[in-house]
Amino acid sequence: MSRLEHAPLAQLTLARIREFGREPEAVFWTFFFPIVLAFALGIAFRERGPERVWVGVQAGPGARALAAALQGADNLRVRVLEPAVAGEALRDGDVALVIVPGGARVTYRYDPTRPESRLARLATDDALQRAAGRRDRVAVSEEAVEERGSRYIDFLIPGLIGLNLLGTGLWGVGYTVVRMRTGKLLKRLLATPMRRSHFLLSFMLARLGFLAAELALLLFFAWVAFGVGVRGSLATLAFIAALGAFAFTGVGLLVASRARTLEGVSGLMNLAAVPMWVLSGIFFSAEHFPDVMQPFIRALPLTALVDALRAVMLDGAPLAATAGWLGIVALWGAGCFGAALAMFRWR
Repeated sequence: MSRLEHAPLAQLTLARIREFGREPEAVFWTFFFPIVLAFALGIAFRERGPERVWVGVQAGPGARALAAALQGADNLRVRVLEPAVAGEALRDGDVALVIVPGGARVTYRYDPTRPESRLARLATDDALQRAAGRRDRVAVSEEAVEERGSRYIDFLIPGLIGLNLLGTGLWGVGYTVVRMRTGKLLKRLLATPMRRSHFLLSFMLARLGFLAAELALLLFFAWVAFGVGVRGSLATLAFIAALGAFAFTGVGLLVASRARTLEGVSGLMNLAAVPMWVLSGIFFSAEHFPDVMQPFIRALPLTALVDALRAVMLDGAPLAATAGWLGIVALWGAGCFGAALAMFRWR
């Protein structure tokens, strides 16, 4: 047998890989769930023509004339509603705007916090003013942009890569360690000459072993199904993903270092993951949050990882351009692994 086969760290890593392969659920959540999610969201936000927004005209004197004036607008769909029904339709989101006729003056009822309602208000007012004879003094032209990389699916795929790295780092490692602790297996391993550092590093190395297949499968699906490409270097993208896997495995080890029950580690993992799911710009830009929150959001490892992935995939950025983001990810990984090594308990 070779020296590699005798090496404790190599044997522990192989054990982690075999253990993973024997769990069909883990294989599904690691390799296939991101594809299912990408397919569902890619279909939901697929490329379509300009959508028409529903507006309601409250029934009353002049309602039919208002509805007729709006019928020619390409971006509006109009329905005449009874007063009681109009309020309910606006509340439930069936219409984005309710127009109340009033002779020479009309009233717009809408929720200004809803983007579709603000757009409906502008489109409706423009259509009514034109129908009344308004003429624009400035000639304008429109040019539609349909560039690859500007679609929602292009924005989404790097976020899903980061989300999957977070999930497998936390749940794939945290549950395994705590299950071994509750099953008294860690207590038995304590009696062996195995080093604590080797035991924890084996989880990181095993996680990296599956990363290439995981990343390649998702990128291949995104390219075949939606034409999502990588403008930058694939080697740079793989390095960034590997660093992210290292960081989130460290977070998973830290969360599981003292937890004694599966319920306890589940709560800790949700505490660590949910803020990043919401704040880190997976499904929408993190810039939507207030400025006072931005320093905290930018310091999160998932935010930095996703920003680096998007820079490479969408902008073709070289590795040097992502150094700031990767520094944040590396600090989180090293800090969490060091803390886990210091805090870890076998019992």
